[in-house]
Amino acid sequence: MKAIDRFPKGIYLIDFEFHPVDHREGNPPRPVCLAVREYITGRVWRYWGDELQVMKEAPFPCREGALTVAYFASAEMDCFIALSWELPLNLLDLYVEFRSRTNGQPTPYGAGLVGALTFYGFPTMESAQKDEMRLLVLSGGPWEAEDKKAIQDYCQSDVDAMRPLLRFLYSQIDWPRALHRGRYMKAVARMQSVGVPIDTEALRACIENWDVIKEKLIASIDSDYGVFDGQTFKASLWAAYLERNNIQWPRLDSGSLALDDETFRQQSKAFPQVAPIRELRSALSEMRLASLTVGCDGRNRCLLSPFASRTGRNQPSNSKFIFGPSVWMRSLIKPRPGFGVAYIDYAQQEFGIAAALSDDFAMQEAYRSGDPYLAFAKQAGAVPLHATKKTHASEREQFKACVLAVQYGMGAEALAQRIGQPVARARQLLELHRRTYPKFWRWSDATVDEAQLNGRLWTVFGWEIRPSHPFNPRSLRNFPMQANGAEMLRLACIFLTEAGIRVCAPVHDALMIESTLDVLDATVAEAQKLMAEASAAVLGGFELNSDVKIIRYPARFMDERGELMWNKVMGLIEHANTKPLAECQG
Repeated sequence: MKAIDRFPKGIYLIDFEFHPVDHREGNPPRPVCLAVREYITGRVWRYWGDELQVMKEAPFPCREGALTVAYFASAEMDCFIALSWELPLNLLDLYVEFRSRTNGQPTPYGAGLVGALTFYGFPTMESAQKDEMRLLVLSGGPWEAEDKKAIQDYCQSDVDAMRPLLRFLYSQIDWPRALHRGRYMKAVARMQSVGVPIDTEALRACIENWDVIKEKLIASIDSDYGVFDGQTFKASLWAAYLERNNIQWPRLDSGSLALDDETFRQQSKAFPQVAPIRELRSALSEMRLASLTVGCDGRNRCLLSPFASRTGRNQPSNSKFIFGPSVWMRSLIKPRPGFGVAYIDYAQQEFGIAAALSDDFAMQEAYRSGDPYLAFAKQAGAVPLHATKKTHASEREQFKACVLAVQYGMGAEALAQRIGQPVARARQLLELHRRTYPKFWRWSDATVDEAQLNGRLWTVFGWEIRPSHPFNPRSLRNFPMQANGAEMLRLACIFLTEAGIRVCAPVHDALMIESTLDVLDATVAEAQKLMAEASAAVLGGFELNSDVKIIRYPARFMDERGELMWNKVMGLIEHANTKPLAECQG
């Protein structure tokens, strides 16, 4: 179908230039200018910020029969929200479509507009020139007439560049799915505009007192590990600790221990005793505290970086996003007076997705039981049918560890260490999983075969990956669960934000929402209903359950994994004699 027939009211390529209000990261954007180019006719419109501020709506058609096109469209939608404009009905994001077409393949110049244009062989502005113009915009003015023209020329250059890119991609676009992805970018903008409420007094106290309490914090936690030399984490001491405690640890190609935070995060799931050191290492980075982007209104806002990961999940900055650093810092989340927040997460999401997509009836029954780990043990004949979490706690823990081992691609040796049992027992558990859920394993094996034979995998809504050699069977097996989990959360974000629910942030398989206290419970119930509908839409009618944690002012959010560290930090600040923090104990 020709463009004019599909969108008779026009296709509008748009780009804003903007900077954060008051030049403070974490504040909403202040639009500086807008460039619009109609795709078919090539006509161009340019508007300066003062013109935009008096407009009640976008200066081009945005409703039925029209298409708005942008590159990384959540930024443009942020500006729509800042200007109180109604968001476009149909939105196409060329960034997302480029990511979808190249996911898993090398993109030497990145996934930005310059990278996409270069990838397809189109001319583009030099990166250094773009950086110079960005700095000019971020300076916030006032600008001379010459600078204003340069900024508008720069803004127009992006919409000019998008025109050949759209022409090249147009016939390849799966329009229903592309517009669905554009719908999510609108949800992203709505979430970015809300942000997460932060206890700014507690944050300030942590930053100001950090040097005073750092050594005491190390002494308090490292006494059980002996892996620090002064304020320095020593890899050799960590290796000795791992050997003493018989903990297997991933290594780099060089043979050195992998000491990145992601490795610590994954290992903490398998070996909980590792978690305090991960928390301490993260806590010792003052930049993690100072880098949180908190606006003048006390809300943490940052770029959510949608579709950035191979599975299509968001990848916000670990230093700028409150859910990025170690979990103890999440206790800085505190609703404002008269409000509450709720953290709603899908229960055993990966298990449920695997059960539904593999059409393994036994696995589905285990999920519907409400406790898939104990159900697995019963189905395998390892515990009696009347067993409960209380009467057979140790058996349940072993079968839970086995389920998680399958999800994380863990082998028998690592599982044995996790459960403190011989390797033979771990092998037995993994074999029981294969026997109990044979249809799941046939589906999982077929997933790996599909990727290796045909070079691609995809989700129910069309997010694709084209894995490169050498293949990693573990990541290929996990892709359907992770990527369809991302689809599910995206759809939940769409449903909730379009229903008018204030979503503060998406967090892997969870959403944090905010509401006034008088309607908080009703809002939570509506959110859980919509999240269930999203899961059913992705899984062909199979609904996932969700768990909820509600925090009402004046309480603060508390992740039990970080509670010990939070209390240690607050206690040390109390004794620093620089600022009483009784109110921060919350």
